[in-house]
Order: sequence, then C-alpha cells, then structure tokens
Amino acid sequence: MPDLWLPLVLVGLVAGVAAGLFGIGGGVIIVPALSVVLGLALKTAIGTSLAALLMPVSIFAVLTYYRAGKLKIATAAWIAVGLVGGAIIGAQIALALDTTLLERLYGLFLLYMAWRFIEPLKWWAEWRGTRLAQPTPEVLANPPWVQLLILGFVAGVLAGMFGIGGGVIIVSALVQFLHFDQKQAVGTSLAALLPPVSLGAVLSYYNEGMLDIAAAALVAAGLVLGSIAGARIALGMSSGTIKRLYGFLLVFVGLRYLLGA
Repeated sequence: MPDLWLPLVLVGLVAGVAAGLFGIGGGVIIVPALSVVLGLALKTAIGTSLAALLMPVSIFAVLTYYRAGKLKIATAAWIAVGLVGGAIIGAQIALALDTTLLERLYGLFLLYMAWRFIEPLKWWAEWRGTRLAQPTPEVLANPPWVQLLILGFVAGVLAGMFGIGGGVIIVSALVQFLHFDQKQAVGTSLAALLPPVSLGAVLSYYNEGMLDIAAAALVAAGLVLGSIAGARIALGMSSGTIKRLYGFLLVFVGLRYLLGA
C-alpha cells in the first residue's frame, strides 16, 4: 500500500500514543483503522496489526516507565509466557470460525470493564461533594505466577483473534483484580508485550495470505514515536485521570466490537 504510507504512519502514531498512555499494544486502534477507514479485509487487518506489534516498538516507552519505577519485570515475564501460547490458539480460532458472536461478547466485556474503570457512581458522588464508602483493596507484592500465566494466556487468545496486543485485558486485570497502580499496570503491560509474543499468530495469518508486510512496517514506524509521547504524557498525569481516560477508550472499542464495523 505505497500510496497510503502517510495514513498508515499516522495510524501507527495515534495507536502508539494510546499504547504509551494505556499500556495497550495499539491494536484496538490499528484494526478498526485498517479495516473500516483504509478498507482492508478484517482478517488481513488483524494479521497486519499483529505483525506491526511484533516489532519492539514500545521499547522506549518501557524504558521510560522502568526509570520511573513503574514496571514489575517478573510479573511481565510470566504474562509474556502465557501470551505466546494464547496468541497461536486465538489466531487459529479466528481463521477457522466466524468471529461475529465472539466480537459481540468481547464488546460486552470491554463495556463492563469500562464501567469499572470510569466508576460513574463514584464520579457522580465526587461531583456532588460526597464520598462512596469503599474497602481498601489488598495489594499483592508478588502475584502468584499461575494467575499471571492464565492472564497472559487469555490475553493472548484475544490478541490472536482480534489483532490487539492484549494490553486491554492485561491492564484491566492488573488494576481490577490484582490492584496494581494504574501507571504500574501500564508499564508492566507494555513490558509483557515487548517480546515477539505473537510470532506464532503472525505466521498463521501470513501462511493464509492475510498479512500486508509493507503496511505493518509503516504502522510500526508510527508506533515507535507515538508510544514515547504517550508514556511521557501518562507519567505527568494522575493515575485516576488515566484510569478514567482508559475507561472511555474501552467504551469506544467495546461499542465498535458490539455494533460491528
């Protein structure tokens, strides 16, 4: 797609900013842009997105979070191991089945997670000058490796199916269930997605002729620059603000999957 090099780089740039801000791979931006805006077939858009995310495009963003003390390396490593196997299985499911029903279910899941992140009732109470009584969650210094492996596997299956990096699931689970600080969850998610965890899935799409390598390279170029900017913006904001912005992103992505392209 040489005539679309600028739009492809811009898609990567926007996706990169979202990746650096929210700890996602960027596929939730890339796949809709490639399929809806630029006209690629959905499965080709998924394969191309995974190929773009295969490159270590978030390395500088990961270093930024690491220097700020917002990254748990051991946690990221266990999640990455689970991602490898899950991504292969997810790709095989997507290539073999009509994923319409699964897209709708995924959309509902994202809308539920968006509700948890935005916390509209708490937001309304704050606006009225009152507070909702909430228990203080127990923060695990070292979450069990089995939980992290399962988390990575589930995120990998969804990554292989929908062309996302898996960060939507990883960040949500780290914050909601393991009670990570939002910025720490973002940094750890980006680190888990840094290795080529989706290589098996990319090869599956490539073997089926559903991958545009040139488009993936251009998107990846934009991702590098965007992720650096996104990480720097995130570290300068409060975790609560980032959490709610992330919730609104999930609303957008969830509606896209629920309503279809």
